[in-house]
Amino acid sequence: MTQRIEDYALIGDCETAALVGRNGSIDWLCWPAFDSDACFAAILGTHRNGRWLVAPAEDVTATSRRYLGDTLILETRFETKSGTVALIDFMPPRGKASDIVRLVRGVSGTVKMRMELVIRFGFGVDIPWVRRIDHSLLAICGQDMTVLRTPVETRGEDLTTVSDFEVRAGESIPFVLTYGPSHLDPPEPIDPEVALQETETFWKDWCRQCTRNGDYHDLIVRSLITLKALTFGPTGGIVAAPTTSLPEKLGGSRNWDYRFCWLRDATFTLLALMNSGYTEEASAWHNWLLRAAAGSPSNMQIMYGIWGQRRLLEWEAGWLAGYEGAQPVRIGNAAHAQLQLDVYGELIDAFHQSRMARLKLDEESWALECAVLNHLAEVWDRPDHGIWERRGQPRHYVFSKVMTWVAFDRGIKSAETFGFKAPLLHWCTLREAIHRDVCNNGFDAEENAFVESYGAKLLDASVLLLPAVGFLPAEDPRISGTIAAVERCLMRDGFVLRHDPRELAAGQPPLEGAFLACTLWLADACVLSGDLDKAQVLFDRVVGVANDVGLLAEEYDSVARRQTGNFPQALTHIALVNTAHNLSAARQKSEKPAMQRSKQ
Repeated sequence: MTQRIEDYALIGDCETAALVGRNGSIDWLCWPAFDSDACFAAILGTHRNGRWLVAPAEDVTATSRRYLGDTLILETRFETKSGTVALIDFMPPRGKASDIVRLVRGVSGTVKMRMELVIRFGFGVDIPWVRRIDHSLLAICGQDMTVLRTPVETRGEDLTTVSDFEVRAGESIPFVLTYGPSHLDPPEPIDPEVALQETETFWKDWCRQCTRNGDYHDLIVRSLITLKALTFGPTGGIVAAPTTSLPEKLGGSRNWDYRFCWLRDATFTLLALMNSGYTEEASAWHNWLLRAAAGSPSNMQIMYGIWGQRRLLEWEAGWLAGYEGAQPVRIGNAAHAQLQLDVYGELIDAFHQSRMARLKLDEESWALECAVLNHLAEVWDRPDHGIWERRGQPRHYVFSKVMTWVAFDRGIKSAETFGFKAPLLHWCTLREAIHRDVCNNGFDAEENAFVESYGAKLLDASVLLLPAVGFLPAEDPRISGTIAAVERCLMRDGFVLRHDPRELAAGQPPLEGAFLACTLWLADACVLSGDLDKAQVLFDRVVGVANDVGLLAEEYDSVARRQTGNFPQALTHIALVNTAHNLSAARQKSEKPAMQRSKQ
């Protein structure tokens, strides 16, 4: 039976991540990196597409789980009539190899257990050659190799490695699965108990760097741990999610690969990290941005691979049935080739915010920014595909135009604040022209709101960000009108849709669930306009749909009451951190960080 998306928890080693179900099955893992082929893909198909199950062999009467303190170490407790067992899952910080450790610990009584390991490389289709060497079980297929080490007896059964064993109170039985390239010798074994201690120390030491105490501390820390887990350690790039093709609408076709790094999230990511005390991670993200965007500005993309790769070719894995039958399953993302003008503003704003936070920037940063702005001066008035990567004809999207304004505004502020050489008169002229263009063509007087695109009557939740980026103050009647219009037209069951449902035929259900980050953007807009009570209600509503271990997907289906979309979603957790900061700062009557992007 398919697990709900919210029934999964995350473990990872800051180079890849796995999803562990409440039933004790690891149903998703790309090895050795986020963008590698999956060797466990059951979440997008069946158990025959790869999974690793460790669970009681008898009926389970109750299941509970938690992360062990401020760590990414997951404990799942299974209660049976015979006793209780704790399954501890984690991935140690990456050493010479990547490991998954599963410790089966007896809590009470004696419990019969079952282990089933189905390794299917190549996104669930390639069956490995399995052989036993000494006390290890090697699985090899092409370039990939895994090594299973455990003291319990295993056997082959229907192309599956299985083990039936018992665990008594006080006992601990380890399973360690390690990845390595198949042309090398098998990786050396690790001590699972030592690895547990080292992993706990790693996460607790990292969490102690958090400078935010008081309001929402636990929520912020769990989201920051999630962001750290989605960070590719060698480069500092942050993937949007560790998964592909978890559907935005259950049973639908809006299924995309999110295992890449989006420029769209750049500034909000920096603010979430910097305002929480993580300047090292913020600097690493900034440096990744600088390397990824290097080269001709005309070739700048909306997203890149974790190493900065540019060709993210999209194809379909037709052998996978899809999550609850949602097809197609897409690998790669064709949107990487779209023109999205908003990314130029995100990049320049991210660099400006980094300077204002006194992060040490590369000497080439300003030269790159000038080149980007020179190019933007030539293309800002072109239609594009917008922040939501619409796969139709390009339009003059309002938010895209606003972000080109942000690009010149932040360039001007950086030059004036830090004494950089720049064509200020030209940039100021462009900034004023773009502002005038947006106000004349992007604001609809009848709707009393900024709309999705020039000449449109429909709304788009991205316009909620206009006061946050400083385009207009929150008290401007056009902004208050826009907020009211969003609440009137884009709200469903208290959550914000990113697309206007009026674009659909009467009676047709929405294309997707409510977009959780957009709901938090509305909360931020309410903070800026002084309505803290409404902001608090919106924030609490989003927090209320997090799963039992504090994780959030991209969207929420308020009818089915289920999380939808790729999981866990970096943008959602980034927005949660920033809104928590904003609410806390507003109640302390501080301008930081709620006013940070708009006034610096």
